[in-house]
Amino acid sequence: MNIHALFCDGTGNYVFPPEPLPGQQVTLQFRTGAGDADSVCLLTGGREYEMEKRSTSGVFDYYAVSLELGEENLYYSFRVRAGEEVWYYNQFGATREKIEEYEFQIAPGFSTPDWAKGAVMYQIFVDRFCNGDPSNDVEDEEYIYIGEPVEHVKDWNEYPAAMDVRRFYGGDLKGVMEKLDYLQDLGVEVIYFNPLFVSPSNHKYDIQDYDYIDPHFGVIVEDGGEPLPVGVKENVYATKYQKRVTDRKNLEASNQLFIKLVEELHRRGMKVILDGVFNHCGSFNKWMDRERIYEGQEGYEKGAYVSADSPYRDFFEFFQSGDEHWPYNGNYDGWWGHDTLPKLNYEGSKELEDYILEIGRKWVSPPYNVDGWRLDVAADLGHSIEYNHEFWKKFRREVKKAKPDALILAEHYGDPKEWIAGDEWDSVMNYDAFMEPVTWFLTGMEKHSDEDREELHGNADSFVRSIFHHMSHMLTPSQQVAMNELSNHDHSRFLTRTNHMVGRIGSLGPEKAEEYVSLPVMREAVAIQMTWVGAPTIYYGDEAGLCGFTDPDSRRTYPWGKEDQELIDYHRELIRIHKNYEVFRTGSLQWLVKQDNVLAYGRFNDTDQFVVVINHSSELREVRVPVWVIGVPMKSSMRRVIYSYEEGYTMEFDEIHVIDGEIVVNMGSQSVLIAKNKEF
Repeated sequence: MNIHALFCDGTGNYVFPPEPLPGQQVTLQFRTGAGDADSVCLLTGGREYEMEKRSTSGVFDYYAVSLELGEENLYYSFRVRAGEEVWYYNQFGATREKIEEYEFQIAPGFSTPDWAKGAVMYQIFVDRFCNGDPSNDVEDEEYIYIGEPVEHVKDWNEYPAAMDVRRFYGGDLKGVMEKLDYLQDLGVEVIYFNPLFVSPSNHKYDIQDYDYIDPHFGVIVEDGGEPLPVGVKENVYATKYQKRVTDRKNLEASNQLFIKLVEELHRRGMKVILDGVFNHCGSFNKWMDRERIYEGQEGYEKGAYVSADSPYRDFFEFFQSGDEHWPYNGNYDGWWGHDTLPKLNYEGSKELEDYILEIGRKWVSPPYNVDGWRLDVAADLGHSIEYNHEFWKKFRREVKKAKPDALILAEHYGDPKEWIAGDEWDSVMNYDAFMEPVTWFLTGMEKHSDEDREELHGNADSFVRSIFHHMSHMLTPSQQVAMNELSNHDHSRFLTRTNHMVGRIGSLGPEKAEEYVSLPVMREAVAIQMTWVGAPTIYYGDEAGLCGFTDPDSRRTYPWGKEDQELIDYHRELIRIHKNYEVFRTGSLQWLVKQDNVLAYGRFNDTDQFVVVINHSSELREVRVPVWVIGVPMKSSMRRVIYSYEEGYTMEFDEIHVIDGEIVVNMGSQSVLIAKNKEF
């Protein structure tokens, strides 16, 4: 039996329909080599179902069986016999033993939005993207944040500081609107915004008011008050900041600007995802008001820090509940002990739960109409894992009721299978099944640039085992919408990781992040990103050659006027290829070659077959790739779509002959080839 011919996955090529409902009949298909198998059995729930050979195409036989689904998830694998030879097949491939951990899984009734499958996303950290309206910039000493005055950075090109959270460059939503032509020309389909709601930090993961866009990102129509007097470090005197972020005219105008932005994005056929920070809020939050921003403002209730009689007292867990600790009770639970990040006390307040669920509905509903949520530290929400799951089930029901095709993605490190079994999150930011394996293989670096592990650099076997292990814990609809990033706001820039420098901005300085970087390796990574299963997500500026160590250095401003135009063009071409072929959104993936510093895999469906070959070594390598495995005819030809090498890249036509089902390609050092079955 040729075990390389054995194949199945959870895509629509092998599951019909691919996202079935409870009680619906589903047909499962399995592929073997033509004439290879004596029998193929579906194994599920302790039962065996003999599969029927339905068709033969080229060198493959296709077996199928139909089942009626119940309400519960279906777990299954396959057994193939040929004489005395027996193989099992699961998400990890062909194995000698049945391995339950890697069984295929179908969740009846679970689906992810079609628009998000393989969608090209673009992450924007707003303060650092583009300043379209200087009148809303945070002013020097406008208020105090974590003990020191905030700063307006005058030079757009200045590096971030080691303590950067209170420094503002002025990027805003009008700046985003000014650059929509650029983003559309690049090929972006979805914008994911880091938090936009009222907040005192530049990252805004410490929400002050969930109902409004921050006027420093939006519109300030009513200005007034004064910055803090020199030497004063109490925000009760920050009258300019109070006016800007509490005046309803500023808040409503900012929301209206956001509505216009979403309408324009939708007019261009683009989608929008917001960042939902629901595990904790900020000490500035109007429910807590530790900074006494709202205490003297008309139309606001007293915060829980200010008064024991606050309607929000139960929104937080105070360690000593005696009323003698008020006013100004700072003895509350903070996330990871940070008093600037009060943890929200869902189990203690049904009103809080209802409020956040309403926020989830509000922003995906008219007039805002955003297309989904990215959930910050989602596994941390609540005081118990039981409540955590209960909340996210409710959140999914409410958001999907308001907008059935809304996307729900979560930030999560580690195994997410508890949350993506079909009734909570749609998927995750794909650290374990994309960012980390790709980074280790291509750079040997940890994603923060905190560690260099040479034994993982170029280690194809480790890469394949790691990435498929983690992918196997995700439902196929979840894999197809997973956010595949090379960099983001919490980690070092991928281009910086290519220089193999261990350290951070505080120890090495920002200039070191730009030294000895490798554009050929960056191009290898982008090619994988644009051809892998999931939603390729560009962190703003990656496409322009932006460097940076981990947070805060990874939050540099977009280098307008200083972009690496060739790298932008390369991204544009790969995005075009990705978008032109459905195979990259919902097609199958099969491994073809794994050698030291060399990888090859195929993406394929009934109409198209692509092969991706990476030579990560510093030497010329001849690579033999068995393309018959993905359905390319045994004697045919393929055409080069794009080839990246040390000096650049080319899209010139080149025919690649297929002989006995294989192609033989000469790969230059640190090169990547994408080739397609030739159309006749």
